[in-house]
Amino acid sequence: MYAVIETGGKQYRVQPGDLIDVERISGVETRGDGIEFDRVLAVGDGDDVKVGAPVVEGALVKGVLINEIRGPKVLVFKMKRRKQYRRLRGHRQDLLRIRIEGIEA
Repeated sequence: MYAVIETGGKQYRVQPGDLIDVERISGVETRGDGIEFDRVLAVGDGDDVKVGAPVVEGALVKGVLINEIRGPKVLVFKMKRRKQYRRLRGHRQDLLRIRIEGIEA
C-alpha cells in the first residue's frame, strides 16, 4: 500500500517503513513525536487507486519523528561583470527525518 502526501509545498510518495525528509513542521519538537498527515492526495493498493479532489476523504498517514537534520548546502553567487561586485552566500534548510508508520484509507 502506498500514498501520496503533501507537506511543506512538496509531494511525497510513501509506504509504511519509508524514511522521508520534510520541511520543518511547527509543533513537532522531540524524537518519537507522532505526526499525522491529513493532506493525502492519493492512496493505492495494487490495482485499486483512490485519487482525491483535492484530497482523499478519511485518509490519514501516520509517522514518527526520527531526528532533526540539515539539508545540503546551497550556494548563491551574485556577480556583476566589470564592476568588481561579487557576493557568495550559503544556505542550509532545516529538515525533519520522519519514518512512516502506517496508512489509513
